[in-house]
Formats: sequence, structure tokens, C-alpha cells
Amino acid sequence: MVIGTALGWGDYQTIVLAIVLAFFFGYSLTMLPLLRAGLALSAAIPLALASDTISIAVMEIVDNAIMLLIPGALGAGLTDVLFWGSLAVALVIAGAVAFPVNRWLIARGKGHAVVHEHYHGHAR
Repeated sequence: MVIGTALGWGDYQTIVLAIVLAFFFGYSLTMLPLLRAGLALSAAIPLALASDTISIAVMEIVDNAIMLLIPGALGAGLTDVLFWGSLAVALVIAGAVAFPVNRWLIARGKGHAVVHEHYHGHAR
């Protein structure tokens, strides 16, 4: 959101950039410890995709929907309290919505439960 806003992009271009970067950095942050634990990139990529896709998608849907629903939020500049306040509220709500989704996934051995054993060298 910050990059698109700083560049003066429209709402939808900013949202697309935010979504692309969220998935890129979400997957990257999951893969780094896997790669450090010795997993090959070809093994780390599917694990990151399996563990993070639903969580990131939920976060992005909720976050971007809230930013679109708050009048003027995406049109506000980087020096505007409306932009930063809206972004903070959107991220807190998105995190609150994604939390039970992640717990549900972990309880079923999905999500980050899939990669957790690799972080600690206990892969089967």
C-alpha cells in the first residue's frame, strides 16, 4: 500500500502490488528457515505454498476490502493520518480474521504445522 500510494498509483494498481508483495514476502519468509535447515529449493517451495497460501489470501482479502471500504483511505497521502490509521485498522482486523484460520489449519496438520517439523530438523 505504501509503495503504490507513494508512487501515486490508482487504487487497483496499489492493491495488486500489495497482493503480489504479500505473497512474495510471505513465501520467502517461510522458505528462508527451510533453506537454512538444508532443504532444497525444490522441496521448500511446495512447503511454503502449502503452508501460507490460505493464510496470506485471507489476510489480503480482508485487508484490501477494509481499505476499499474506508472512504478516502487509499486516496490519502503518506503524510495523512487517515492512510496510516486505516492501514493499521485493516491489518489488525485481517490478522484477527486469519488467526482462527491458521489455528484450524494447524490443528489439522496443515498450514505451518507442515513446515514446523522442518524448522527443527524433525522431518519424517
